[in-house]
Amino acid sequence: MRILPLLCALLFLMLQGAAGKTLSLGSPQDCERRGGFCSHGSCPLGIGRVGLCSEHEFCCRSRWYP
Repeated sequence: MRILPLLCALLFLMLQGAAGKTLSLGSPQDCERRGGFCSHGSCPLGIGRVGLCSEHEFCCRSRWYP
């Protein structure tokens, strides 16, 4: 029974970490505010995905942006 609180804490940490990995659906204005741009399909090479502009567009931003 001593392991139950540890398992609950571990599960909570895993769920918290998984929640931070999702891309939130926003708008093109939200993307521009974050220093990014909307790209249809996928982001160009060397550019990372930081969100979603719509169902088919990703919010992309350079990895070197502060």
